[in-house]
Amino acid sequence: MISPVTHRPLTNIKSQPLADLPRAHARDVVGVLTDIDDTLTRDGALEPAALQALLALAEAGLPVFAVTGRPMGWSEPFARAWPLQAIVAENGAVALWRAGEGLAVEYAQDDATRAVNAQRLRAVAARILAEVPGATLARDSAGRVTDIAIDHAEFAHLDAAAIARVVAIMQAEGMQATVSSIHVNGWYGEHDKWSGARWIVQRRLGRELAAEVDRWVYVGDSTNDQAMFARFALSVGVSNLMDFADRLHAWPAYLAQGARGDGFAEVARALLAARG
Repeated sequence: MISPVTHRPLTNIKSQPLADLPRAHARDVVGVLTDIDDTLTRDGALEPAALQALLALAEAGLPVFAVTGRPMGWSEPFARAWPLQAIVAENGAVALWRAGEGLAVEYAQDDATRAVNAQRLRAVAARILAEVPGATLARDSAGRVTDIAIDHAEFAHLDAAAIARVVAIMQAEGMQATVSSIHVNGWYGEHDKWSGARWIVQRRLGRELAAEVDRWVYVGDSTNDQAMFARFALSVGVSNLMDFADRLHAWPAYLAQGARGDGFAEVARALLAARG
């Protein structure tokens, strides 16, 4: 039985336990895509269980890509240090990976587009701060190049009504908006986690993700992972996803028993056991 991390009743769960993942399906997996915050990390730090899982997957030849709403600047040291194929940051806008002794960085938008959008982003941020009481920019905002982020649960707190107001302003300004476990992110452009995932898998591995989507696992923890949950037959939520049970309209196919990095490690164990 799944033990959720909140008091919400088990009848809310629309996912199967990860233990029910067919071994044949797990054995057929060719790669893993994962969120970062509260999927690999706790309070911003990579959990030891997640690090060991990433190392084990790399040793087994299963590539792992992280796809996050976090900014490019925040992602740089982790792209260098963690055993990942790449990090796609800012919800599909920029990709980073180790290249020899350095770091490769590529953008989904050209320089001119990013320059125009930067002015628009500053204007929307100013409007949100003026119109939503208690709204503050995320502390990692200095590292952002293609979006804005409003803190609702990392170092500040916004209630549901304020979060909805932030989203409404972003959308009224023509932006895409999404709510993660800690931030409300907004950006201009058609990119998202799915387009970023397709781009980076093609760029790094020469593989067409859309053509083999049933052979990839996606792991996430929050409402902003729902579009990816819906895309992947082998999507998995770590158990702290249940914190958002009453706000989910697209559930992952499977739910891990463990929270955060322990849940990700549970996914890795299932994949590696099937290959053994």
